[in-house]
This record gives sequence, C-alpha cells and structure tokens, in this order.
Amino acid sequence: MSFAYDLIGLVGAGFIIVAYFLLQIKKLDASGWRYSTMNMLGAGLIIISLLVEWNFAAFVIEAFWLGISMFGLIKYFSARNRSE
Repeated sequence: MSFAYDLIGLVGAGFIIVAYFLLQIKKLDASGWRYSTMNMLGAGLIIISLLVEWNFAAFVIEAFWLGISMFGLIKYFSARNRSE
C-alpha cells in the first residue's frame, strides 16, 4: 500500500518539475491555466502521498502550492471571462 502512495507522490512531483521546466524553456506561460493546473495537480498528489508518511513541513508547502495554484486558475479564468 505504501508503494502506491509513493508512486502517487512521485507523479505529483513529476507534474511540478515538468511544469517548472516547461516554464524555463518558455513552453508554458506562468500566468496561463496549464502551468497552474500542473502545479495544482502535483501538489494535490503529493498531499495524498503524505497520508501514509506524514510530514507536517511537506504538507504546509504543498498546501500553499495548491492554494496559490488555485488562486492562479481563478485569476486566469476571471480575466478571461471579463474579456469575453
């Protein structure tokens, strides 16, 4: 069972790493929905993995990462709706 949660966490970490790499090579826009979505999914999956091996510090950083990513998505879609 622990292996499954580790795998979920690794997939989450992969989302965050790939998103950051794509941002650095200018394939993603930091204010676009794709970047925030990848970060939100990554943080959410890492939080799920923490259910087995609890680490408060890791939870705090991922909870903020998740919240900030959600804020970015709300900001993106709000601006998009105003322009339409």
